Amino acid sequence: METELLRQPLEYRVALPPCYDELSEQRYPVLYLIHGQSFNDDQWERLGAVEIAGCLSASGELPPFIIVMPRDRMWLEPAEDSFGQALMEALIPYIDTTYRTMPERASRAIGGLSRGGAWALHLGLSSWESFGAIGLHSGFAFQSDLTNVKRWLDAIPLEQMPRFYLDVSDNDRPEIAQSAAWFERLLTDRGIPHEWHLFPGYHEEAYWSAHVEQYLRWYAEGWK
Repeated sequence: METELLRQPLEYRVALPPCYDELSEQRYPVLYLIHGQSFNDDQWERLGAVEIAGCLSASGELPPFIIVMPRDRMWLEPAEDSFGQALMEALIPYIDTTYRTMPERASRAIGGLSRGGAWALHLGLSSWESFGAIGLHSGFAFQSDLTNVKRWLDAIPLEQMPRFYLDVSDNDRPEIAQSAAWFERLLTDRGIPHEWHLFPGYHEEAYWSAHVEQYLRWYAEGWK
């Protein structure tokens, strides 16, 4: 996708549910999944997200939904990386006009792995009107977001607070585990409902792939 917000085209993958072509009048929730640093837009697919979502929706265990997996090329803070702005201002409107989506915030979720989780937190809170659920999988808060997170949370009406899912491994990188725990305590202190998991493992794809199905079930729980 060409956009003036980025020096290079915004690359992304779209995975449609198995019934998309057959049920030509049906509209679908959308899950935006962002990869981790040093990876690209194929990571979630390699970890099994598309295959698992397709199988669970085909069996009736989960409602069918669209998965969008954009590529972040730079490893900078949000103020220096226009990826987030491009996702909000270019990609989401394009997806909603090109595919049969349910464009309401309750039917749109965002999540990510590691740095992708930092993006999910940044976009999910700063643009809370656009997302009904936010997932951080070995995720953390951008350094430049630390002073903004409380303010963003304060701006969200309690009755419209997004659903939150946070998980880290028990051998995760210390700075990531500490950041995730900081945000979890913030949610707890404010009485904001959320899921928080500490699973065995390391900050690696083997850990994430072991939990992809659990992640997808959580996102889709809000769409049943």
